Amino acid sequence: MEDYLQGCRAALQESRPLHVVLGNEACDLDSMVSALTLAFYLAKTSEAEEIFVPVLNIKRSELPLRGDNVFFLQKVHIPETLLIFRDEIDLHALHQAGQLTLILVDHHVLPKSDAALEEAVAEVLDHRPIEHKHCPPCQVSVELVGSCTTLVAERILQGAPEILDRTIAELLHGTILLDCVNMDRKIGKATPKDSQYVERLEALFPDLPRRDDIFDSLQKAKFDVSGLTTEQMLRKDLKTIYRQGTKVAVSAIYMDLEAFLQRPNLLADLQAFCCTHSYDALVAMTIFFSTHNEPVRQLAVYCACPVALRMMLCDVLERSQSPPLKLTPLPSTHPDLQAYLQGNTQVSRKKLLPLLQEALSAYSDSMQTPPGQPETEGVAREQADKESDRAGNSLITGLSQDEEDPPLPPTPMNSLVDECPLDQGLPKLSAEAVFEKCSQISLSQSATASLSKK
Repeated sequence: MEDYLQGCRAALQESRPLHVVLGNEACDLDSMVSALTLAFYLAKTSEAEEIFVPVLNIKRSELPLRGDNVFFLQKVHIPETLLIFRDEIDLHALHQAGQLTLILVDHHVLPKSDAALEEAVAEVLDHRPIEHKHCPPCQVSVELVGSCTTLVAERILQGAPEILDRTIAELLHGTILLDCVNMDRKIGKATPKDSQYVERLEALFPDLPRRDDIFDSLQKAKFDVSGLTTEQMLRKDLKTIYRQGTKVAVSAIYMDLEAFLQRPNLLADLQAFCCTHSYDALVAMTIFFSTHNEPVRQLAVYCACPVALRMMLCDVLERSQSPPLKLTPLPSTHPDLQAYLQGNTQVSRKKLLPLLQEALSAYSDSMQTPPGQPETEGVAREQADKESDRAGNSLITGLSQDEEDPPLPPTPMNSLVDECPLDQGLPKLSAEAVFEKCSQISLSQSATASLSKK
């Protein structure tokens, strides 16, 4: 793999047609590994002297936000310097020069900014329900399995098993396990095909890491924020609410709020974050497990100006009964920041967003739009902000976009057996969803233990 990637970087210096294997904009582990391994397979099995290059669909500077990606690359000894990122290759220029063939993996709909590239798409390999209105007119392979990497493993083992080495096998094996939550039947994300190819990889390479070990390591790396800056923490799992010129960031942060508030220069960092991305306010939900393995959620509201917006957000959160947050105010050292302990740990950020959206709509309706600044200007600003914040809003994929996704179209008939519980599509799994599931299990176990003591 290392020699292959070195060749890919060298190919960028030449003026030759390229076949680019492009992952999705979230660039989660599934997307990254699928792009790397599929491109490797296509390069090794191509009869012509064609160049297949995997491209990670984020800027290089954004890789540290994907802790599990960074960890896994280090574990299999693939230097990050050999990878090619979206800001290091001009796909539009290649297309205009007639030198681009595009293969989409782990997605099949290009964003509006890449709409012109649809003409260059020659193949799609994805594991989510197809959007017929937006899917490029080309060879499309879609099957609703738990991990797109499973489909790449299938293609390699069926088409050219001789190219499979220990590094490729470990990449495929670990990614499927992480995507399918260690094949946990209770969560139900793994399909029979996912299980089949995990078992085949283990049979071919008996020295692969134990399932529990690699899953726990990747999961820990995925939630680890210790090496991130404050801005990176806020962007790692970020949602944005926008109403008539008012823009609020809603971030999930995987650490104790007290530790987060003690970060050096925190207030200056919060102010810079909001200023840089044009946020009027920030709502942060911290999520972690206590020493007794019990879930803990805390909230922080930061808003330097306008004061009315901060007071409104705090009032709505404190008074909420649907859902009941059961907030307890925590001491704050700055008037622009209010912190809370959330008594009801079952209220995730996903459940909090509708409450905030409704409150922001009411707040915006009460504020008159200044003359000369119609709402259309606000919409234009929102689109520009979405482009600048693209990586932050799209991180754990497959992880954290369930609030905005449109209703799923019918599952292709050849994807799953009739009457299967997965007929309506696989459950979406974000970092927050995993935490929520673990929280429910932990609370259930605590309740059972209490009853048994009685």
